[in-house]
Amino acid sequence: MFKEFKDFAMKGNLVDIAVGFVMGVAFKSVVTSFTGGIVSPLIGLIFKTDFKDLKWVIEQGIVNDAGKVTGEVAILYGEFFTNIIDFTIIAFVMFMIIKGINNLKKKEEPVPSSPKGPTQEDLLTEIRDLLSKK
Repeated sequence: MFKEFKDFAMKGNLVDIAVGFVMGVAFKSVVTSFTGGIVSPLIGLIFKTDFKDLKWVIEQGIVNDAGKVTGEVAILYGEFFTNIIDFTIIAFVMFMIIKGINNLKKKEEPVPSSPKGPTQEDLLTEIRDLLSKK
């Protein structure tokens, strides 16, 4: 059973998936910092606030002694839009990567070689010569 698990775990596809997953997690943190540090502030200029902090307060909370609001009910649409931007950027980059890989695969396809052996003309010539000997 251990040998079967080892064979399964060491298959090329599974290792590729693991590497892809780790790279995806790292890439997500890069995209999140990009949208949080660059895109959100630029969009926030439109709304005159930090884009990620945009929310629609349904019910006011109570401000405690530490100045923190507790019990507030709000829809955090700024964070939702930021996550949509993150997803769109990641989806576009993944699309471009897959498109590039597919283009490379198309170039690697071998050109079909001509069949080995005599050509049609050679065969016809041979048949003609055999018929002329009779």
